[in-house]
Amino acid sequence: MLRPNRKRTSPLVARMPTAREAVDCCGRALRRSAPALVTLAALAVVGTGLTMGHRFLTTSRQFAVADIEVRGSTILTADELRAILPIQRGDNVFRAQTGAAEDTLRALPWIAAVDVRRELPHTIVVEVRERTAAAVVAADELYLVDAAGNPFKRAAVERGEGQGLPVISGITRELYARQPDEAAARVRRGLDILAAWTSPARPAAGEIAVEARSATVFTYDSAVAVRLGAADGDVLAARLARFDATWTALSPDERARARSIHVDNDTRTDLVTVSFRTN
Repeated sequence: MLRPNRKRTSPLVARMPTAREAVDCCGRALRRSAPALVTLAALAVVGTGLTMGHRFLTTSRQFAVADIEVRGSTILTADELRAILPIQRGDNVFRAQTGAAEDTLRALPWIAAVDVRRELPHTIVVEVRERTAAAVVAADELYLVDAAGNPFKRAAVERGEGQGLPVISGITRELYARQPDEAAARVRRGLDILAAWTSPARPAAGEIAVEARSATVFTYDSAVAVRLGAADGDVLAARLARFDATWTALSPDERARARSIHVDNDTRTDLVTVSFRTN
């Protein structure tokens, strides 16, 4: 009976590499891994240096904030802005949260744009652009609006906000809430009319009431109501010329007693109606 051939197993010791082969193998492995080991060592050194450098920059008194410089502020004082910043003198300049500072200032009604940045070694610069109030809108309360007709804050009359600005009425808070674009368009129309009205030959305008289809200018000194109707462009220019002719024809006493002047007659463009106070 034939028996199948079996592979003869060599002893474990016989299959192990010799000492020389082991050394050669380790040498090849080290040579192959040398660049990686050098890289790891370099990274460890760099990482340690960065950590130590970061600790130095963020804790050293050499980089403590010594000055917070505010630029571009005319309405809000530099001290008012500094007081609400999340950055104070003595803070580390590298730890200063410039983004949080910008968000804080941007939330103020007067601030249109802001940039907060570091100027090493120890200065924080706050550069702001403030909004410009173009008029006061009497919408239940007094609000400051910009040239686009958008309200940006309630007028603090006690602080003098709105002083010297024209007042635009006829626009309610409800209209702003329900139709903000329409409300803003009315404000812009009022500003355009006031710009056209301004002339040394005319009495100063103190208020303009802008309704959906009409506008009335109230003079500043004697509150004469000048009814302009729905007018712009050439029509507005013609009605203002009509007012000028009428105002010139009135005596000083008649001007003082005038209550309203209507130049908005669409049918009789040559007709101007003037009403006077009786007392």
